[in-house]
Amino acid sequence: MKAIRLYGKEKIQLDEVTKPQISENEVLLKVKAASLCGTDVRMYKNGHAGVDENHPLTLGHEIAGIITEVGSKITSYKVGQRVAVAPNIGCGNCDQCVSGNTHLCANYQAFGINLAGGFAEYLKIPTSTVQQGNITPLADETTFEQAALIEPFSCVFNGQNIASVYSGDTVLIIGGGPIGIMHAMLAFSKGASQVILTDHHKSRMEAAKEILPELTVVTGENLANKIVEKTNNHGVDLCIVAAPSPQAQTESLQYMAINGRLLFFGGLPKGSENVPLNTNILHYKQLRIFGCTRASLSSYRTSEKLIASGQVPIERLITNKYPLEEFEQALKNAENSIGLKNVIVFE
Repeated sequence: MKAIRLYGKEKIQLDEVTKPQISENEVLLKVKAASLCGTDVRMYKNGHAGVDENHPLTLGHEIAGIITEVGSKITSYKVGQRVAVAPNIGCGNCDQCVSGNTHLCANYQAFGINLAGGFAEYLKIPTSTVQQGNITPLADETTFEQAALIEPFSCVFNGQNIASVYSGDTVLIIGGGPIGIMHAMLAFSKGASQVILTDHHKSRMEAAKEILPELTVVTGENLANKIVEKTNNHGVDLCIVAAPSPQAQTESLQYMAINGRLLFFGGLPKGSENVPLNTNILHYKQLRIFGCTRASLSSYRTSEKLIASGQVPIERLITNKYPLEEFEQALKNAENSIGLKNVIVFE
């Protein structure tokens, strides 16, 4: 079978590899769609621990497909079933795993990160992954391309579940990439009365506005003054920083309403992790600041239901579809922020 494998920093190629064989407790997935994200780009640009010429890694962690083989002891899944696969696999025994937060396991593994991923014609789902519940059956209404976006959307869902969106909220999203637009979609579905989005790239704001006409888009210059104007001097109830920008995190406090909530979504580049914050604003406005990472299996399954319901038009984010043979073009697009989501599709 064909697979896209990383061999080190900026070393990637399409290989012919052996089709996986499964045991009696495993499942074989024929991949139908796998989406690229910023993590794939970073692993390509920077290399990844444990990956080298002698230890290549098949990338891809946003995955959907059809079950083609089921181990003899598997009763929960059937051949021909349409499914998506959550990538993060916990040890199953630690306190985080036992509490249902397998994505926070200190010893977690993940497809496309340290296990062979979904940019391949077939993917073996190991026993522990089957037993943990990482395989999510798809509703008839959910396409494979939509399903490939469940993973990033579930991370968005996890973040908003932590920071909360209430009916009537004014929400500010800093960062107009795919994640920022997903945050806007979800905030509207939860009853936000106004969602404001800002990004340094005018083209991204234009694309976001086309996808969600109800969005309020503003440029970053004099943003504090614009927030005052758009909120009648109230400030925003929730600010989501969906950009890897220390400056955006620092400045976010000044946009807040009293009793507001801040969500720092995603990490910052190495060397920029320490961010100055005006804690007097935090104190006198009684703000709450949240962080989030990855998503629980519960968030993943709920995200599939939201997408299937049509409440979240996730398919509008898919800019380009490519066969596996054109992966380098898809990667180049993702690397240069051309379009929004680039999806690899399989026959």
